[in-house]
Amino acid sequence: MSMFDFEAFDRAALRRDPCDFILVPGFVTPEAMQAINDDYPAITAAGNFPPEDLTHGPAFQTMLDELNAPEMKARFAAKFGMDLSDCPMQLTVRKYADASDGNVHNDSRSKFLTVLIYLNKEWHAPGGQLRLLRDPDNINDYVVEVPPVDGAMLAFRRNEQSFHGFPEYVGERRSVQFYWVKRKRAARQQKRGGLGLWLKRLRKIRKR
Repeated sequence: MSMFDFEAFDRAALRRDPCDFILVPGFVTPEAMQAINDDYPAITAAGNFPPEDLTHGPAFQTMLDELNAPEMKARFAAKFGMDLSDCPMQLTVRKYADASDGNVHNDSRSKFLTVLIYLNKEWHAPGGQLRLLRDPDNINDYVVEVPPVDGAMLAFRRNEQSFHGFPEYVGERRSVQFYWVKRKRAARQQKRGGLGLWLKRLRKIRKR
């Protein structure tokens, strides 16, 4: 049985403004949410971490395996009408946000499709909710706002208007984010290895 609600995925409307995107509340099933959170990596710092650098339990690994399966890529490619056949996936895991996160930005052109899955069990804070923006200079002018809770999933296709960010939040904010990217980007990051990621994390920890 899948950890994901593909009926909800299929029902979700593909919206076009400011970019092609879908929002699927409860994309992760309630049963899977509990198991994934029980086996969540013991991350202690803010930042995005590749799963191969983390220790986690079997349910979390099952989720990663399903996300990396060819069938998952095929579903997203069909939903967005994209050819992702030559696009590798890059995936990272987050547990904490700090004050330097959430700044409004647009993804680089090397990312074709971005997917975020949120894994908090509850959310009461006004900050920390991702927004797709109409105006990159006004975080309060947004098309959609996503509470990072209950297995919600947001996926969007990068274009010149796909700016996003969230109002400041410091604390636990669990998410898995992945991208299908240009092959050159994947090769370049693999060549650089873990040094760049280590330095990035070190800078974040020093800011705390």
